[in-house]
Amino acid sequence: VQLQASGGGLVQPGGSLRLSCAASGRIVNIWNMAWYRQAPGKQRELVADITSGGSTNYADSVKGRFTISRDNAKNTVYLQMNSLKPEDTAVYYCNADLVYKSPADTMVAEKYWGQGTLVTVSS
Repeated sequence: VQLQASGGGLVQPGGSLRLSCAASGRIVNIWNMAWYRQAPGKQRELVADITSGGSTNYADSVKGRFTISRDNAKNTVYLQMNSLKPEDTAVYYCNADLVYKSPADTMVAEKYWGQGTLVTVSS
């Protein structure tokens, strides 16, 4: 199983970016999917998460500016980030609670992390 994140980059304050994270492999089911971020010198923090049914939860610092969504058919989670601020600068990581089939065809439940994508908000 692999989680591949993409979409980071350099953007000016007030701009927008859309992050994507696609899960691949012998996936049977994905429950919660989430985005975390880690700024330099700070601990990793939850940005937003979404259940398989579409219920969402946001950190107070991003409410009203970020939107998390998912495409269950594509095993992909998105993070639309608008009105970006310099304090949003961080490495963004996706995360998924999922069930996959092992090489021995047994079901395994595990939490997976993507590799991180850097978002820099600066003029």
